[in-house]
Amino acid sequence: MLNNQGTVLVFKPNTKREEGRKTQLSNIQASRAVSEIVKTTLGPMAMLKMMLDPMGGIVITNDGNSILREVDVAHPAAKSLIELSRSQDEEVGDGTTSVVILSGELLSIAETFLKQKIHPTVIVNGYMNALNCCIKTLEEIAINVDIDNEEALINIIDSCLNTKFVNRYNKIITKLALEATRCVQVTNLMGKKEIDIKRFAKVEKIPAGDILDSYVLKGVMLNKDITHPQMRRYIKNPKILLLDCTLEYKKAESQTNVEVADEQSWNQLLLQEEIEVKKMCEYIINSKCNLVITEKGVSDLAQHFLVKNNISVIRRVRKTDLNRLERVTGATIVNRCDEIVEADIGTKCNLFEIKKIGDDYYSFFIECENPRACTILLRGSTKDVLNEIERNLHDGMNVAKNIMLEGKLLYGGGCTEMRVGQKLMKEAAKYDDARKSITEAVATALEIIPKILAQNSGANVVKTINELRSYHEKPGFEKYGIDGVTGEIIDVTKNDIWDLLAVKKQIFKSAIEAASMILRIDDVVSGIGKDNKPQKPVQSTF
Repeated sequence: MLNNQGTVLVFKPNTKREEGRKTQLSNIQASRAVSEIVKTTLGPMAMLKMMLDPMGGIVITNDGNSILREVDVAHPAAKSLIELSRSQDEEVGDGTTSVVILSGELLSIAETFLKQKIHPTVIVNGYMNALNCCIKTLEEIAINVDIDNEEALINIIDSCLNTKFVNRYNKIITKLALEATRCVQVTNLMGKKEIDIKRFAKVEKIPAGDILDSYVLKGVMLNKDITHPQMRRYIKNPKILLLDCTLEYKKAESQTNVEVADEQSWNQLLLQEEIEVKKMCEYIINSKCNLVITEKGVSDLAQHFLVKNNISVIRRVRKTDLNRLERVTGATIVNRCDEIVEADIGTKCNLFEIKKIGDDYYSFFIECENPRACTILLRGSTKDVLNEIERNLHDGMNVAKNIMLEGKLLYGGGCTEMRVGQKLMKEAAKYDDARKSITEAVATALEIIPKILAQNSGANVVKTINELRSYHEKPGFEKYGIDGVTGEIIDVTKNDIWDLLAVKKQIFKSAIEAASMILRIDDVVSGIGKDNKPQKPVQSTF
């Protein structure tokens, strides 16, 4: 007798599943499509991309991370490449385009090996061996730079900003980036340098005006005005109190019902509120401060008491701005008015004033004793131009930060990739199995950077790359790379074309590791979420 067994249903009927070779090839195709988007944005002759969102907003940029952040993709492998660009930006702040292009190229060359029935694990092992060799070579060929030599630092930051939209105003943006980074540099208790650009160097963009009017403010600027017209707008040597609490009557955290029976009870209730606010203001008045900045609200009654005592108030300041003010003024953020002590008052800021720029009022905290936070005031013709300048300035500050922390450089213009590629070719000669062809393939993949530099400058790609390869095979031509503007092969040191060791190491690590991870995916299961059907409420009996 035949036993007719029914089909066993493991996954839900709406689940889609792709397995094996098909998955790997589709992942490679998706990654290649993402890298194609940003290929034309590499180098000094980079093209700009314009992105339109559904709400009608426009982003015009050639920054790889900003472009990919705006692109909406459905394929999971494409999403992982976009995350790769984001992590590169967070880690070193530059090289977001290069890392996506290199990762896409590494996946493209892996397609040939997969079609030859070479197992993905073998390819991945070959890639990881190549990565170790790349990192070792980068550290060997790195050049030390004197971080106290301002002119050298400006040339290096200039070189990295040459590929950006602001290359016409390089010197201005470079000086702003270096000045801001130097301002926020501190030495911690362990004796290590700390440069926190994200938290302590804020960019204020004010449309109208010229880029030449931009400057670094050694202090803090807030887009805020005082709360009462009779408060002082100019205070020399202010005594500043920073509050994280509200200066109004306390509202109950949970819903409260008060039953008022007669007029006298109502008056008592109002009087109680007034007494509480007055008590808070007395604590502030007794601290002998003359400027209060709070993160929360300030009631009209509190303003009345403080104005009578000649104290100015700024309210609803962001937490991030309050942290920067704490660093600049030497004050301590206080959470309760009854806990204010004299040591909490900040006296390191020598001038507080309010100025009107355009249609808005701005509060300036300047002439500080030891400003370890700063505000970069950017001026530009339109919001789009200002946004792009801000992105480029962010890259410039990260370049300055990386040099000041590590102080090592590499030759730019695709020169480093060619030298590392040569080293990989020598490494490949040691093997006589699949690792040989995989290591050689990684060396070829690295040539994608000089190739695209030549392509974007309008040069003959095949001829230029062959010439560059032959140059690097001769002794004494290790400094030769591609001039991204003309497409000619030049000594990169003469034109100050540099790359940072920290950025290049991160590009190689991220690109090879991301490519390896995508190659090891052999199964994509989608539609595994819960049903959206509303569940019946569970009845319980007690």
